[in-house]
This record gives sequence, structure tokens and C-alpha cells, in this order.
Amino acid sequence: MKTTNLAVLVFAVSGMLTIGEAVAAPVGEVAYIAGTLSAQKPDGTIKILSRKSEIEVGDVLSTEKDSYVQINFADKSQATLRPNSRLKIDAYHFNENEPKRDNLLFSLLKGGLRTLSGLIGKRGDQDAYRLKTATATIGIRGSSGDTLECSEGCAGVTSTSDKLPPGVYHATYTGAYIMSNEQGSQLIGEGQFGFVKDAQTAPVILTVDPGMGLDIMPFGLGVRGSAAGGGAGKNECIMR
Repeated sequence: MKTTNLAVLVFAVSGMLTIGEAVAAPVGEVAYIAGTLSAQKPDGTIKILSRKSEIEVGDVLSTEKDSYVQINFADKSQATLRPNSRLKIDAYHFNENEPKRDNLLFSLLKGGLRTLSGLIGKRGDQDAYRLKTATATIGIRGSSGDTLECSEGCAGVTSTSDKLPPGVYHATYTGAYIMSNEQGSQLIGEGQFGFVKDAQTAPVILTVDPGMGLDIMPFGLGVRGSAAGGGAGKNECIMR
């Protein structure tokens, strides 16, 4: 009887571990890094990440001064964090055989992010790929572009970002992005710049680059073998 109970207990614990591992399954990894990147886990644990470190749903990623990090996701989308930036991975679901269930949701809490969309947003639901900021949600559709979350300032994110008035800025390189909040929506096409001052103001198109200073990047999205890749292996330092 005791042996049977023990077997049942072992099976139950094994099942719990399997479920836990499925919930915490990685959705991407650090592809290139120049500087310092940390990840705060849902349980409050903070890890210092390196190249090839895994990224999971619920992670809050933070870059330090002069640090750039590119994350590659399972659907081939890419995201590059600029210095002094914070990004939360809110939700991610990708299965090659279930395009209608695609879902990718980021929250840019601070700083700058360059995005290059993958299969999510190009198939199934076009609204499946979204980037949240303090004042607007940005829909990403088969596109590449840069977003700066400067609602509370973003000094050190780019060489000129400290001079920008508060708000959220976006530049589209290819495809289209849509900035939306409760006051309205604005399509931002190739070569255009978008801006939203606050949650009480509708997004608008800017006639010229407001001085986002986006040119500097130690590696290009999708470029492999960069000398700026930095890091080695899966070494991670856990801070509690």
C-alpha cells in the first residue's frame, strides 16, 4: 500500500514538473549583446543574461548604459533593445500549424526598441503582434521600425533622445505600424514618423524626424557573426 502511494506521489510530482516546464518554456533567446542585460522573472528573481540565454513569457528585460541587445523569437521576429530600456514579454504563442492562435504582446516600459516582425502578424490575425507603451498600443504588421518610450524622459537611449519632449515616438522603415489609444488611431507607413503626447491625445504623423537619433546600432537586425555579438555560452548570474 505504501509503495503504491509512493508511486502515485512520484507520478503526481512528475506531472507537476512537466506542467511547470511547459508554462516556462522559452520563446526566444539572446542573439547578440553588447553591454549588460538583466531579466526580472515573475517570482522577482533577477538574472544577468548573456548570449544564447533563453527568454520566457513574463520576463522584464532591462539594458544598462551603452548596452544593446537583440532577441530572436521562435517565429523569426526580432527585437533590439537600446540602452537604458525596459521591455516586458507579456504574451507569446506561436505554432506553425495554428496561425489563428498567434499572439505576441510586448510592453515597452522605458527607452527604445527596434522591431522586425516574423511570421506572427503576417499570417492569421493581423492584430496578433502588438507593442504597448504608456500612452498607446502599436500594431505591427509585416514591418520593421523603431519606437522610443519617452513619456518620462529617455536620456541615454540614443545620442539625442534626452532632447525630445515627453511622449512616444515611432519611425517606420518597412511595412506599416498603427499607433492607437482611446483618442484615435494613426497608420504610420514607410519613411514616416509617428508621435503621441499622452493618453488623452490622439497619435499624429510628424512631418520630419523630431531628432530621434536612431542611426547608431552596433549590429544590424538579422546580421550574423557580428563582432559586437558579445557574450559566450549560457552563463547567467542569479541575484536574489
